[in-house]
Amino acid sequence: MDATIHLAQQPEADALLGRSPLAALVGMLLDQQIPMEWAFTGPFTIAQRLEADDLDAAQIAAYDPDAFGELLRQKPAVHRYPASMAKRVQELCQFLVDEYDGDASAVWRDVSSGAELLARLKALPGYGEQKAQIFLALLGKQYGVTPEGWREAAGAYGEKDSFRSAADITGPESLARVRAYKQEKKAAAKAQKATTKKR
Repeated sequence: MDATIHLAQQPEADALLGRSPLAALVGMLLDQQIPMEWAFTGPFTIAQRLEADDLDAAQIAAYDPDAFGELLRQKPAVHRYPASMAKRVQELCQFLVDEYDGDASAVWRDVSSGAELLARLKALPGYGEQKAQIFLALLGKQYGVTPEGWREAAGAYGEKDSFRSAADITGPESLARVRAYKQEKKAAAKAQKATTKKR
């Protein structure tokens, strides 16, 4: 896997995301309740603290849970909720060890359709429908993983020239557009809630 990625907006962190399937999966896992760049810088920070060039699913799965939690908690913290996210990262890595022999790219390497890939992503710990669809769109748009029907399986996130999610970020300008889209969505949801309450 060798892609030019701009999700962390930090050269070394983005380089790791571009070459490491596990780093990409972990970055997507961390992408909740914190800014996207912070989430996608996480895998690089974890690798640095493990004194490694890449993440290793078997090593992380076998790591002492308290020590791994501490690793994510060190300042600057990898996530706003380091303890619960440390647990999730270890669960993801354990699943990859059990199901794919620790090889993250095996999740998508031999899939025959977008639907099959979506099902595999949804089976990953910490990946619900939306996260799985966004990651599927990211694989298709930026990593060249394009099984038949991938756009359809990714739903709205698979649409061409859309600015909805991490899948559409290729630099600062697109990041700003995705952020604006998310803020609009949030505001619309808030307004909807307020209207419903009045009734």
